[in-house]
Amino acid sequence: MPAAKSKKQIGVRGEDLACAELERQGMQVLERNWRCRLGEIDIVAAEADATGLTLVFCEVKCRSGLGFGHPLEAITFTKMQTLRQLAAVWMREHRMKASSIRLDAIGIVLAPGQEPSLTHVRAVG
Repeated sequence: MPAAKSKKQIGVRGEDLACAELERQGMQVLERNWRCRLGEIDIVAAEADATGLTLVFCEVKCRSGLGFGHPLEAITFTKMQTLRQLAAVWMREHRMKASSIRLDAIGIVLAPGQEPSLTHVRAVG
């Protein structure tokens, strides 16, 4: 029987899957796990369309089962407020401008012996 994966391993696998999903949707992943004194942004991606460039700041939650509820349930209003502040700091530090910004959330369930289940919610909070 394989050893149980650590929380860190589950988190990294979840972020890998989230990045792959964003890229599948045509976005370019600009940065992962960016940190400053306020906290961390899991993924920063760019989505270009006819209206210009949208910067997407994405919170990723990954769990190995539903015993504690769906991973998206762990993303609180306060967390999304912090993500909005982090997005502003990231844009200032990187001197990036965009036509718009969007806060997304991706919840991933990695249940043993099952295909990963990914839920992408666009424009949270």
